[in-house]
Parts: sequence; C-alpha cells; structure tokens
Amino acid sequence: MRGLHVGRPPVLPVDKKLGLVVRVMSGELTAAEAAREAGVSEQSVSNWRRQFIEGGRNGLAGEGGRDTEEASRMAELAKENALLKTTIGELYLELRKYGRSTPVRPPQPRGRVRPGRLVN
Repeated sequence: MRGLHVGRPPVLPVDKKLGLVVRVMSGELTAAEAAREAGVSEQSVSNWRRQFIEGGRNGLAGEGGRDTEEASRMAELAKENALLKTTIGELYLELRKYGRSTPVRPPQPRGRVRPGRLVN
C-alpha cells in the first residue's frame, strides 16, 4: 500500500494551525476539509479548536497559559509542604513519646579544648 501514511502526522507550525482553526470557526471550511488540507485527522483539528477556545477564555479571564501552570505548580507545592509539616509534627510527637520528656537540644560547646588532651 503505497502512499498510506501510518503513524503520527507531521507537526504543523502554529500559524498554519491557527489559520485552519479560524477558517473552520468562520464556516469557510469544515473540520473534515481542514483535516484533509493539513494531512491530519479530524480529531486533531477539533483538538486545536478546543485549545484555541480555552486559550482565549483564559486570556479574557486574565490568566495566561504560563500563569495557569505556575498556579497549578504552586498548589502542588503547597499541598506537599502541608504533608511534610504534618509528617514532621507526627515524628516530633513520636520522639517525645518514646524519648526524653523534654525536647532534644543540640550539644553546647564547652570552651576551648586543646588537641591531644583528655577532658573529663
């Protein structure tokens, strides 16, 4: 079967995708016609249209794509931070329960010690 393209279609430049989406949304082309013109599936054209609309909606809401990613990452980090704080608190309680009754304090330096000399 010659001429049959199997696998992933070639990546189209953003400007080409945008032009096709605008033509589909204006009624100049159907999604099927745009797909044939670009050499991709109709589903790809529908995905581009959806992404275009979502991007416009986010832009009108004052959110850029990067801002949404950063907000998502910040929410993820805040959740991880809360989990770590809870874990530290639980470990502290376990140490108090099985360890000394007072919190553990770091050792205090005891003045100057000369090398080679035993200190009692």
